[in-house]
Amino acid sequence: MTRANSQTPPKHFLTLLDLNPGAATGLITRATELKQRRQRGEHYRPLIGYTLAMVFEKSSTRTRVSFEAGMAQLGGTALFLSPKDTQLGRGEPIEDSARVLSRMVDVVMIRTFEHETLTRFADYSQVPVINGLTDRFHPCQLLADMQTYTEHRGPIQGRRVVFIGDGNNMCHSYINAARLFDFELHIACPPGFEPEPEILAAAADHCTLLDDPAAAVEDADLVVTDVWASMGQESEEDQRKALFADFSVTSALMARARSNALFMHCLPAHRGEEVSADVIDGPQSVVWDEAENRLHAQKALLEWLLLDQRSGSEPAH
Repeated sequence: MTRANSQTPPKHFLTLLDLNPGAATGLITRATELKQRRQRGEHYRPLIGYTLAMVFEKSSTRTRVSFEAGMAQLGGTALFLSPKDTQLGRGEPIEDSARVLSRMVDVVMIRTFEHETLTRFADYSQVPVINGLTDRFHPCQLLADMQTYTEHRGPIQGRRVVFIGDGNNMCHSYINAARLFDFELHIACPPGFEPEPEILAAAADHCTLLDDPAAAVEDADLVVTDVWASMGQESEEDQRKALFADFSVTSALMARARSNALFMHCLPAHRGEEVSADVIDGPQSVVWDEAENRLHAQKALLEWLLLDQRSGSEPAH
């Protein structure tokens, strides 16, 4: 194994916009190829000798399992670091944690609250840093979502996508995805829960903000939602349930979309709140494929960050 040249600044994946359209499309294609290889029972282990550090300030089932299993399947090793196991943001400055950890591992995934924690860590890291989720963005989930749509319906370019609910990290990432993959995005949020203005303004030619879910889903090819209260917002849960009551994705709402529209949710889901049981468990739902594709999309991402970028190439095919 040849470690990346410490004099060459590493490439990071902090938001979707760290990719160009060619690289993004290549990652989606590569993710499906890796998925098919695994389904055929092929063993592909290009990352023997590589180590991924997974730093969790926010817990997650899907993020931990998909990264840990993905690294193992590629032949590498993953280290799980909980808040109890690190000094990140506590006694030790983030900059010092980055300097130390990046001398010992080949890539770092961080799942945290403040996006600034991630960017500060990346500024001082000698190795690639991956955003496993922050309060502003969740780009790994969008790679899986784009892979899932492409596998079921083909390219998403030019399609109409609808995000319903809180203007949160998932909404922000869909805004970035609209720019990167060139689709039309309708966003339906209750007043006061809109996405950040500067993120929305940068994608003004791709996004339309509405406060009426029924109007938003007209002729939609894909309908997406998320929980009404994310981790860290538990104290607001009852208030949000009242304010978001008209923003539930029900079968009546889905009926206003195209007849072949898909439904996605990053999970975990609360049936009877942001989505009805008959939608998430119904024929238009692809949430289980979407969840599985976290594994494959992140394997493609790890391969690209650790191998392909060293020669400046697009994702391998």
